[in-house]
Amino acid sequence: MKTIFTTGQVAKICKVAPRTVSKWFDSGRLRGYRIPGSQDRRIPRDHLIRFLKEHGMPLGELEDEALGKILLVGSDPQTRMSLTEMISEEDFKIEIAASGFEAGIQAESTHPDCVVVDFVMGRDEALMIAQNLKKNSEFNDTVLIGLLSDEDNASGFDRSVFSETFRKPFDSALLAERIRTLVNRRKQLA
Repeated sequence: MKTIFTTGQVAKICKVAPRTVSKWFDSGRLRGYRIPGSQDRRIPRDHLIRFLKEHGMPLGELEDEALGKILLVGSDPQTRMSLTEMISEEDFKIEIAASGFEAGIQAESTHPDCVVVDFVMGRDEALMIAQNLKKNSEFNDTVLIGLLSDEDNASGFDRSVFSETFRKPFDSALLAERIRTLVNRRKQLA
């Protein structure tokens, strides 16, 4: 995943001439920096993505990087539907996993920004999924949210495994906003 682009690389992504990118940069529309002692310009990935979105340009190869990825594990249809209604498809791509095994495979292949584990699948399996993700250093920065069922007593397990927990019934809009906040905070630190 490239984090800094040259004007030539930006020109290829935008399908324009490098001179056009230089004009965007010089006019202040595309933010970045100049390399000290030279005229070379560099554009950080987040500035480029923001510029492309603001101007309605296709993200091309950056699309996967621009979209946040959420893995929803073991959720019931009602939870899944209410969450997908509250989360914008322009900002997040939601993947679904029915079991711990599926969750492991999808987490490895998609590297989600956020994993939401629904305890409706069973407390032991939900905790096992969360602990396995936390053990793997590739998922150190992944936001992990637990959805506790009514009957599930939050005591008796280490809640620090999760970034946050919600008890059912919960406000889907609040959960969606919390996911956005935590994922955006994570991306800014990366």
